[in-house]
Amino acid sequence: MRKDIEIPEVTQVYIAAVREWDKEFLAQNWFVYLINNWDKTLQTTLVMSRGNDSDRKTSTLRHGLNDVPPGKAVKIELLPDEVLGFTNEYLLTFFADDKLYDKTFVFQPYSVKEELAQELPVMEESGVMAK
Repeated sequence: MRKDIEIPEVTQVYIAAVREWDKEFLAQNWFVYLINNWDKTLQTTLVMSRGNDSDRKTSTLRHGLNDVPPGKAVKIELLPDEVLGFTNEYLLTFFADDKLYDKTFVFQPYSVKEELAQELPVMEESGVMAK
């Protein structure tokens, strides 16, 4: 029965965008990171990303990040300037303590900008946290 299913809450795990130098494109670009500020390893970690606005959408991308140890941040993908006006969603799924966790993080349109950057846990850098 549905009332017997426990859905654990995801805490101390974040998705954030960090502006950094991109050696490949020789420019400052936004990169999305998964931050594990929890005291447990995130096992079999998967992230699905997608973006959309009123009449366009991006491809859906799936990223297998395997295990993410406590106190670590893992780069997920480049967030191109062309999609900063989109609603960008990151669907996170992982196992910990033999339980399945999942949470959707969202960057609202135009919310990824340097003026909104704050100090990020674990990374010792500033960036924009997804909600």
